[in-house]
Amino acid sequence: MTKSKMLREMLKEDGIIMAPGAFDAWSARLIEKAGFKAIYMTGYGVSASVLGKPDIGLITMQEMAEMARNMANATTVPIIADADNGYGSALNVIRTIQEYEQSGIAGIQLEDQVFPKRCGHMEGKQLIPKDEMVAKIRAAVYARKDPDTVIIARTDARAVNGFEDAIDRAKAYVEAGADVIFFEAPQSADEVKKVAEIIKIPLLSNMVENGKTPMFTTKELIEMGYRIVIYPAAPIYTATKAIMDMLEVLSENKTLSACKDMEVDFPTFNNMIGVKDARDLEKTFMVE
Repeated sequence: MTKSKMLREMLKEDGIIMAPGAFDAWSARLIEKAGFKAIYMTGYGVSASVLGKPDIGLITMQEMAEMARNMANATTVPIIADADNGYGSALNVIRTIQEYEQSGIAGIQLEDQVFPKRCGHMEGKQLIPKDEMVAKIRAAVYARKDPDTVIIARTDARAVNGFEDAIDRAKAYVEAGADVIFFEAPQSADEVKKVAEIIKIPLLSNMVENGKTPMFTTKELIEMGYRIVIYPAAPIYTATKAIMDMLEVLSENKTLSACKDMEVDFPTFNNMIGVKDARDLEKTFMVE
């Protein structure tokens, strides 16, 4: 079964798809090792990991597609990938869909911001016209070669034009062929519930620490009718704090001995990364 088919089947099942945010191939593998059945490739995290820059439209489609390929090659579960605003017009969207599909991505997220975009919970976002986004979604549906590839349409209109315009856009994106609606940054529990009452195709919820949307448990989101929940920032925030804490201890103590309790050890990491499996495979090709 292809990863896109796996994601389609998961959307039909009871419960909710939990997808923590991966920012590189190793974080993607750790998410799978932890037992999660899907991964979210976060543009916010990839921009930080690859460029050391904020998520403000600086990272390119090629850089994102390369990371997508690395993540997909390193894991066996479906990946939902941030494709920002498609990196241009409807024609650019076609190429983006093709590149992401070739990279092994199961679900592709497009948003209705202008270029350069902003992270969904940042201030200063601007939108393209609704009709232009509709054209991009139609182009995405046209471009996918695998009919199971899931097209996710995100609207950022709530923060710019208000709730009703965001709902109007979401409805138009459903009509254009989107498989999932990502209503970004609803600002209250009532809004989160109302979106699910109005939009009847699968919905994605974005849980961001200290963002504009209240935090919910998976049980609460299921009860409201959501099918996917992403946690895009938590892994990179956690990794950042862990590295900063270790470096502080190293700086103060001038020896790695003081940091050992903060680390996995050499054998453990080698086992996790698959050194033995790689060596065993290598031996099968050797002439005795």
